[in-house]
Amino acid sequence: MRKEKKYKKNFKISPDPKYNDIFVQMFINKLMWDGKKQAAYKIFYGMIDRLSEKTKENGLEVWRKALKNLCPNLEIKRRRIGGATLQVPVEVPEKRKDSLSMRWMIRYARERGEKKMVDKLTNEVLAAANNEGKAFKKKEDVQKMALSNKAFASLKF
Repeated sequence: MRKEKKYKKNFKISPDPKYNDIFVQMFINKLMWDGKKQAAYKIFYGMIDRLSEKTKENGLEVWRKALKNLCPNLEIKRRRIGGATLQVPVEVPEKRKDSLSMRWMIRYARERGEKKMVDKLTNEVLAAANNEGKAFKKKEDVQKMALSNKAFASLKF
């Protein structure tokens, strides 16, 4: 019998160098592609600077507001009961809310039509801060699906 390796589930993330914030570092880690962290830093800090220029506010606060607007309260989990698979709405834990909002923001920023990733991310953040854009629509779709399956809410995991 082969012995399984054990990995630490919640490893410690060191804060980013500029803002000394763990939340920013989590976003940069999700933004990173092929291990190119310096490129991810460049994209993120460039996006914060452009947000400051466009909104005349603190770019970091606009980014935080956008992420807060993307956090879902409910999501769907599939549960098999008898022969049927039901979609049961469950509350989203705080850590998963943050992760989902970051993931959706980056995913839909990458799908935008602008040339540079800094521009794509800046425009997606501005849209999310104003409660619009594809990432915000994704959040609303998830919420609607959970509310439409409210009848199965009693079937908790």
